Amino acid sequence: MFALMIGVVLLGWLGLRVYREPRRIGNGVLLLIAAAFCVLGLIELDSESPVSIAVVLLLAASPLVLLILAGLLMMNGVQMWRREGRRPANLLSFGLGVAMLLPYALFIVAFELEWEWMTAVFGSVLLVECYLGFILLAFLVYSWVYLRLPYRRGMSAIVVHGSGLIGARVPPLLAARLDKALEVHAAETAAGRTPVLVTSGGKGSDEDVAEADAMADYVVGRGFPAEGVLREDRSATTRENLLYTAGMLAARGMSGPMVLVTSNFHALRTGILARRLGLDATVVGAETAFYYLPSAILREYVAILVEHRWTNALICAALAALPLLAMVAVRY
Repeated sequence: MFALMIGVVLLGWLGLRVYREPRRIGNGVLLLIAAAFCVLGLIELDSESPVSIAVVLLLAASPLVLLILAGLLMMNGVQMWRREGRRPANLLSFGLGVAMLLPYALFIVAFELEWEWMTAVFGSVLLVECYLGFILLAFLVYSWVYLRLPYRRGMSAIVVHGSGLIGARVPPLLAARLDKALEVHAAETAAGRTPVLVTSGGKGSDEDVAEADAMADYVVGRGFPAEGVLREDRSATTRENLLYTAGMLAARGMSGPMVLVTSNFHALRTGILARRLGLDATVVGAETAFYYLPSAILREYVAILVEHRWTNALICAALAALPLLAMVAVRY
């Protein structure tokens, strides 16, 4: 019962945090902790209930789930390599699958051979892996929640972030963002607003034109008025998308909130970055082809870890030290 009370209190705190500022990865961490306490509380109340039994079975099967996930990631890596080209970034999911399996295998070998110190070392690696898995789960769950938060109308600008061209052609990933932006603009127009549409993206070394120009041509070709489009054609990163666009709008005397349109996997990190830059911005995400999601999500996840690198490094170091300290305490 006490655990359930803690869970309910944490959920209330989470609701307040999300209301005040939804663009925080910490909200996802708090959500998982609150959910864990609620589950423990439900098990305390009635360990014989179907829900409690299901939770226990899920926890018991978690090693198998990890093995299945590792296998799926490796299969996705092969699929990305075939469909999206032979680039290192497309092997991220394959590499993660291997990385997930290797510590378990080495830990089991060391334990069976009674190599005590090696068992402690691989135990340290597993604790770090569990922490990183927890953060990945928090990112995934809260990204799903963030994309479903109520959208507030009344935007002064709709900003579409570029994602790369094929020569001068808009590929499906970017087309989905532009179609979503047109959908948002139609909703704003129906509510009596006429926000400007900003296409944001510079020219890459392997592109024939600036992304902003190709994006503008795409929406104009679908009936959007050319005079309603602004082109930000200098940026090469999401940060530059935001900074250059904000500067361009300010130079034209345009103020007020903006909505940032990107892919669903990129929405939460875009929102976090906009908050850090002090921008009044809401983010909406366009749908992405399923096969593309694992590698894309992993890139976002790694970026989140890097942005909070010192906190993550400290926690990982503390966790890694625990099995080694336990071994020292037992042996000496």
